[in-house]
Amino acid sequence: MINLKPEVVAQLERVLGSVEMLLPRAVKPVDWSTCHAANWRRHSFSGYLEPVKVTDTTTLDELLGVENQKEIMVSNTRQFLKGMPANNALLWGSRGTGKSSLVKALLNKFAPEGLRVIQVEKEDLIYLSEIFSAVENEPYRFILLCDDLTFEIGELSYKMLKSALDGSVYSAPENVLIYVTSNRRHLLPEYESDKIGGKFVNGELQQSEAMEEKVSLSDRFGLWIAFHVFSQDRYLDAVRLCVEREARKRKLEIPWTKDLEIDAIQWSHEKSKRCGRTAFQFSKNWVGRYLLNSCA
Repeated sequence: MINLKPEVVAQLERVLGSVEMLLPRAVKPVDWSTCHAANWRRHSFSGYLEPVKVTDTTTLDELLGVENQKEIMVSNTRQFLKGMPANNALLWGSRGTGKSSLVKALLNKFAPEGLRVIQVEKEDLIYLSEIFSAVENEPYRFILLCDDLTFEIGELSYKMLKSALDGSVYSAPENVLIYVTSNRRHLLPEYESDKIGGKFVNGELQQSEAMEEKVSLSDRFGLWIAFHVFSQDRYLDAVRLCVEREARKRKLEIPWTKDLEIDAIQWSHEKSKRCGRTAFQFSKNWVGRYLLNSCA
């Protein structure tokens, strides 16, 4: 038996403690039979899948003003679940118009048929190959969701996603599709100077090299789904639905009045946008005040 000096033992303990902090966290594999969603959590040089309890109960019927978008995404997701050809999708457009809510509603609808969702932050896209390896042999179908995604040219995560979509060595297994939401159509900032350098070839205007690079990522998505702000009538329909849902949770009936409508319109003016998120936020405010006044 080797007798070590106390200071050497203390030093070894410090080294082992530091190494332990770098090692991946010991976690149980996700039980996908009961877990419908997970987040990828980074730890040191790797990461792990962390189960998430799905609390968002949004249904497809509750999403107003996006009927065409719903139809396309429902069809694509159903094809995917049945093992038929399906596309990766980029859901882009104005903030608060239902992009993320549509993906959540798809999970709520198709989870009983084997759909699962893994949410990944932009910085963690460098671990795509590890995420794919973790689920490629599972008997479920996975949507890898990158929410509210935007890049700067040259980011490593940008290159990794580009490679995964392009079918290179980092390509997704057949049981994984990639759905991305973004406020930017091409996922990158665009500048007036990007248009400089275009030229005519055989009578057709070709984009500049800067623009070619900026569309090269979005081009790799088979589906581009655009989301736009609501008309006033559609916004008021969304407000009515949200108020009814908030009231139903509390077993109330809140009448639709002219004052409610006027307040909803004023709220949208202050928020500078008519969209589902604005309608939802207004309903929280209106129903909360209604309940407060009822208790007075």
